Amino acid sequence: GDLAHRQSISIRATLDPALPIITGDKVQFQQVLMNLMLNGIEAMMEGDGELNISSQKTDDAELLVSISDTGTGLPVQDPERVFDAFFTTKTHGTGMGLSISRRIIESHGGRLWASNNVPRGAVFQFAVPIGPRTPA
Repeated sequence: GDLAHRQSISIRATLDPALPIITGDKVQFQQVLMNLMLNGIEAMMEGDGELNISSQKTDDAELLVSISDTGTGLPVQDPERVFDAFFTTKTHGTGMGLSISRRIIESHGGRLWASNNVPRGAVFQFAVPIGPRTPA
């Protein structure tokens, strides 16, 4: 709260009220959300910005969460590079947060990806299966 407030960043959440139950480690999902939100807030340190979080159920019975910011954006050539373990665009970042987040989501049978936001900033999205996991 404090960090966002000081930077005059507004955070808007548009969450599907009929959100399904996902089976998985709640703590790990919270860690991923925190990672992605902090990432977005840090990308907007230059000034004002807006962080949008939305969640919805897809037709493929997945929960899709997207977090977009109006910050510095991703490497245009290769946005996926941000998931490399030690790639970072931040002065103080280790670049670990995103690779760990991706590993957590994939361990729950989901996927996490990034794209550039229009007109500026980045969008991180992850989709995880809803409902009881069927053993592989």
